Amino acid sequence: MTSFSFKRQNRNPRVVILLICIYAVLIGLIIFLNAAWWLMGLLALATLPAVWDIVKDTSAGVELTGEKLCWFTGQRSGELDLSEVDRFRFDTRWDFSVRVSAVLKSDKRVRLPDESLPPHKEFEDVLQQAGFTVERHHFRVF
Repeated sequence: MTSFSFKRQNRNPRVVILLICIYAVLIGLIIFLNAAWWLMGLLALATLPAVWDIVKDTSAGVELTGEKLCWFTGQRSGELDLSEVDRFRFDTRWDFSVRVSAVLKSDKRVRLPDESLPPHKEFEDVLQQAGFTVERHHFRVF
């Protein structure tokens, strides 16, 4: 079995440009439309996790070796022994995001952090090449 590794940096130009645009819109609403500054401040609070990731230059990723599946994101990390994994489950949510869970032989599910995973089609191909069964479930509420 070949090993697979994926890593992403959270400090990238796309996120920085997006934050600049968000703050420009909020400031523009305050200046040109006389919006309440405290309301715009509340809206800006939603961007603080992204600002924190840029300041700390956090990274996230996943590594699949012959024996283990390891993942990390920020200061959190985890690993699974592949001998315990029965299959992988890909759930497409109503917002079109895809959540990935490892279903263990004990029927316990371990949800893999979204930010540490590669694009889901690429990851599905890697898992299938590694010999795992991959289930797809579309638009489930729970």
